[in-house]
Amino acid sequence: MAELAIDNNQHLYYELIEGDPRQPYLVFLHEGLGCSAMWKQFPLQLCHLTSCPGLLYDRLGYGNSSPLAEPRTITYVHDYALIELPELLSRVTPEAPHILIGHSDGGSIALIYGAQNPPQLKGIITEAAHIFIEPITAEGIRRADQEFEAGSFQALYKYHGDKTQQIFKAWSQTWLSAQFLNWNIENLLSSVVQPMLVLQGTNDEYATRRQFDLICTKSAGPSTSYLIEQCGHTPHKDNPDQVLQLMAQFIRSIV
Repeated sequence: MAELAIDNNQHLYYELIEGDPRQPYLVFLHEGLGCSAMWKQFPLQLCHLTSCPGLLYDRLGYGNSSPLAEPRTITYVHDYALIELPELLSRVTPEAPHILIGHSDGGSIALIYGAQNPPQLKGIITEAAHIFIEPITAEGIRRADQEFEAGSFQALYKYHGDKTQQIFKAWSQTWLSAQFLNWNIENLLSSVVQPMLVLQGTNDEYATRRQFDLICTKSAGPSTSYLIEQCGHTPHKDNPDQVLQLMAQFIRSIV
């Protein structure tokens, strides 16, 4: 457990998992309301299964990292992918090969980062990644926002503390804003050349199968994909054993 100092007297919290130094790092990118601790034991289990070292971190505004210093903009997903993530990797695991494992927003960040074709990126795993906004996306976020106002989501305070209100509203208000309505990264997929594993639950509350299909068909590299039955927006939580095995199998096939 450590902190990385960044601009404006802020810091990013991160954790490293030991593994075979000859293997790539598994870099875990949490969801839009998540943090490193919310992955629970899953990263450790996957690293042990594959002998890979691991890196988890809290993006700015989340978990044990510094709070957001200014209002979130509609470019925030790209900013996390193209500014924050490269800085973290270059300073914490310099020159090390890595595989990104991104859930929801984290999956979108992985795709944007991958489209830049960084030389040390060896593969991408996405769980319920977003590439555009659908009616079901907005409906799910609007419903979550209403539930938050009604007192649900109290468990988030355990992970984000006094940043919980800020980060929840940054998430819901950005995704529901008129300016964000046309957010779309579909055009970047043809630049993603790394091997990819694409996962989505059949009962995802925030997306239809169309997102899953387009990620698979429009990415330029080889892709393996699985729709997971009786599974919602968080496959590694809803179906942990199956997802562990699918990810481990994919990782072994590319390292």
